[in-house]
Amino acid sequence: MVGFEGAALERVRVARVRLEAAREAEDAFEEAQAAEELEDASRLAREHGIGADEPGVR
Repeated sequence: MVGFEGAALERVRVARVRLEAAREAEDAFEEAQAAEELEDASRLAREHGIGADEPGVR
């Protein structure tokens, strides 16, 4: 997987990791930013037919 699809999936993966780290650190500001990034990255992937929200996609 290369190109746009790979970049989109990587963006979702990084956002999920960032969100989890913010939650573990109990950092509300970072959590809000990470959640917004995850939402945006997931929406972009869906709009382009990339299954970033499917189980097993991390």
